[in-house]
Amino acid sequence: MIEVRFHGRAGQGAVTAARLLAEAAFLEGKCGQAFPFFGAERRGAPVVAFARIDNKPIRIRTQVYEPNHVVVLDPTLLEVINVAAGLRRGGTLVLNAKKTPEGISGIKVAVIDATGVAIETLGVPITNTAILGALAKATKLVSLNSIIKAVRNYFGDKLAEKNVAAVKAAYERTQLMKLS
Repeated sequence: MIEVRFHGRAGQGAVTAARLLAEAAFLEGKCGQAFPFFGAERRGAPVVAFARIDNKPIRIRTQVYEPNHVVVLDPTLLEVINVAAGLRRGGTLVLNAKKTPEGISGIKVAVIDATGVAIETLGVPITNTAILGALAKATKLVSLNSIIKAVRNYFGDKLAEKNVAAVKAAYERTQLMKLS
């Protein structure tokens, strides 16, 4: 089973990103599960969402404490939360940032300016679909095409193409590195 933890702030789409990842896995014939964990429910508050993917039915319903991959939609969370806590050996940190922040070492990191991509393609700083393009490139957990199909299924006609453009742009621009 592959487990992914998403860190974001309310209103950035972390919950939707987890849901779209689970749907993309389903479109590939896998089993997927996605669910959020909310603290204070207000715009801008830290939010955590989780996704699990497996080739067999997923029966576990707990939070993800030792994820295979961690996705960070808001780089300011690095200052207040240890987002890499519990990240399994060989896992990847997918980070919305203009550059790799100081103090991260010993892990694989995928960096994408998802905020810039979102503003460019959507006109708003909602980073969820852009970050999924980066996740697809960094982990190969699901294919880019499956992410695109899930996005088209979820969003209406008008929003789907803008979000697909965000996914594709982020996929192309994501920088992969191993920090030692």
